[in-house]
Amino acid sequence: MRCVICKSDDIKKKIVDEEIKIGQDIVLYRVEVLVCNSCGERYYDRITMSKLENIREKVKEKKIDIEKIGEVYRTRVA
Repeated sequence: MRCVICKSDDIKKKIVDEEIKIGQDIVLYRVEVLVCNSCGERYYDRITMSKLENIREKVKEKKIDIEKIGEVYRTRVA
């Protein structure tokens, strides 16, 4: 397999934290995906995409336990 972005063939399975954005919030979910070691492009199979969609729905419906791991702040002054 070659990367569609950089054409590298250095693609390996890795465990990554996928960001699921819900409004202003981000939920991190660990998944194993193929990742290009040259440019970082990620490749998802159907099962993984289905899991991510399922997690998104559970988070929206508050049917899954999530752990707060930090906070993000924004300044209004440049």
